[in-house]
Amino acid sequence: MKVLVVDVGGTHVKILATGQTEPRRFVSGPGLTAEAMVEGVEACASGWKYDAVSIGYPGVVVRNRPVAEPHNLGPGWVDFDYAAAFDRPVKIINDAAMQALGCYRGGKLLFLGLGTGLGTAMIVDGVVEPMELGHAPYRKGTYEDYVGIAGLEWLGKKKWRQEVAKVVAILVRALEPTDVVIGGGNVNRLKELPPGTRAGRKLRLRGRGLANSRGQHGDLYATVHIDVAATLSARERELYQELASISNFNPRTALAKENPHE
Repeated sequence: MKVLVVDVGGTHVKILATGQTEPRRFVSGPGLTAEAMVEGVEACASGWKYDAVSIGYPGVVVRNRPVAEPHNLGPGWVDFDYAAAFDRPVKIINDAAMQALGCYRGGKLLFLGLGTGLGTAMIVDGVVEPMELGHAPYRKGTYEDYVGIAGLEWLGKKKWRQEVAKVVAILVRALEPTDVVIGGGNVNRLKELPPGTRAGRKLRLRGRGLANSRGQHGDLYATVHIDVAATLSARERELYQELASISNFNPRTALAKENPHE
């Protein structure tokens, strides 16, 4: 199965398909609707062949559907029929959770995505927990007001970097992760990473997507993401191999077989 992975961001929509080596993108922004996204993706993916679509959505996703409109895009995402629009099976996951899966090495991972806003997700012993911490109160606004693109623009790069370091320290103290990954399009604007963190990197999408030996496809067609670790550790390879063997993959429960609570 060939999978088209779609990363819906507040500034750009990025896509990559199984067998391709270079991602493509087009501009998004506050006027982008779900219908316009599909039209843009289909135009951008011209010449690529794919059997299913996996979407990283910048908001809350429950049972494969967005349940709230995105903060930085246009309206019409919650009730939109994605499968009908693409004329293919579609699976949707929170965008930060998708990136966190691509970076996971075990233990308790905190993923922070520096983009238009602040994407947040955790994976604890294989259980994925998307979060919306970017909209939590912080100083005179929210976390993403200070470390998202708006904060970068009004604070300037030097003060923005200081705010990023402060926010990371606060969240690390509160959540006590064993691993912290800083990703998103603005990670490259940091002069240096906060102590104890590592950067999400680019991964070329390879292989056939997620399918077991019988060719059955799981609930999540692709956990690889445009912005994930470039080199897979032995633990990451083990997790990906396990995902590929599961025909009914649930990202909240099925990542780690040793999880005693599932």
